[in-house]
Amino acid sequence: MIKDVLQSLIEGHTLSEETAEAVMHELMNGEAEESQIGSLLTLLRYRGETVAELTGFVRAMRAHTTPVPRPSHRTLLDTCGTGGDQLSTFNISTAAAIGVSACGIAVAKHGNRFVSSNSGSADVLEQLNLPIDKNPADLDTTIAEQGLFFLFAPVYNSAMKHVAKARKALGFRSIFNLLGPLTNPARADVQVVGVFDRNYGKMMAEVLRRLGTKRALFVTGEEGIDEMTITGKTYVTELDGDRISSYTIEPEMFGIQRGSLPDIQATSVAESATMIHNIFYNHASESAKQVFLLNIAAGLYVSDEEKSWTDAYERAYHALKDGTILAHFQQLQRKAGKIHA
Repeated sequence: MIKDVLQSLIEGHTLSEETAEAVMHELMNGEAEESQIGSLLTLLRYRGETVAELTGFVRAMRAHTTPVPRPSHRTLLDTCGTGGDQLSTFNISTAAAIGVSACGIAVAKHGNRFVSSNSGSADVLEQLNLPIDKNPADLDTTIAEQGLFFLFAPVYNSAMKHVAKARKALGFRSIFNLLGPLTNPARADVQVVGVFDRNYGKMMAEVLRRLGTKRALFVTGEEGIDEMTITGKTYVTELDGDRISSYTIEPEMFGIQRGSLPDIQATSVAESATMIHNIFYNHASESAKQVFLLNIAAGLYVSDEEKSWTDAYERAYHALKDGTILAHFQQLQRKAGKIHA
């Protein structure tokens, strides 16, 4: 099938949801050659993906994920982003996952090692002495005891091994940057998805609406950062049931000043982990602290823990100030058998 699909794309056609689902099954089953995979990713990146294509791809990828027993009585949040913004910020969404879980939200964080950035969520969690190799059967227990469970993508999406080599060889962001956040193995009920392009955020919101996700935020900083940003406006697309709306968030709404992009950038895994550690211990720059709080606020807001953005930010601020987040971080390290002084 993939040969016909490639020919169709070269001729300028788009794929139906059904065809996209079928060709992704082919990729996930290891039936496509590496050169064909590279060609598919390149053509889609050059032309741009459609909602129907994304929806079909996600359906197929979800069918190939390892099932995860999850607590039916708990709402699960994911803070997985697309990556690929090329701005080398520290792992903001990973830090925010720790912060949100400290506030009592159950977080099933989906993530991987770095592919198109300097540091992936798995890389920085290891650097922070937090485990990434949890047993899928332990999700319910770990969520109950710690509030945070990391879903290391290769464990749950083993079929991705068939595309990993071609993806890494290309070196640029691809359709899989978009698909990763939409394929949480625990089927997160609510999500904060950082997206490198706000137009893709709108498309991804429509995909999750079609797939029945309860609530989600897709956030893009105006400089192209795939997070809530401190340096300017954040473009937000909100999915709430069947309703999709778009608006902007600015730091001034919370009484804080705009920050500096260099203050939230990291050139390595170690530097990213150090910045996160310094935030928890209150040694970080104001920009790093505030971008962290804004992203926690997004998680609290989308989880319906706070009904307004302002209240969500205030709760995040006090959780950092009174040491709640630091105590939670240290508890996670103790549970892992490691404590970072």
